[in-house]
Amino acid sequence: MSLFNADEMKGKWKQQVGQAKLVWGKLTEDELLEAEGREDKLAGLVQERYAITREEAEKQVKEFFGKK
Repeated sequence: MSLFNADEMKGKWKQQVGQAKLVWGKLTEDELLEAEGREDKLAGLVQERYAITREEAEKQVKEFFGKK
């Protein structure tokens, strides 16, 4: 991933934080911003906060990003 794409992803993520907060209300805005839209980091936070399996957390994150 080029530096431009990484910066672009971070910028888009900041726009999606509000939507992510609606989906995962137990996560703080700071935690969501810190995840920077990285699926692995976000899945870890979701797994920890909601006490669900890693597989379920990854599924939720993929659905959020519109991936199957």
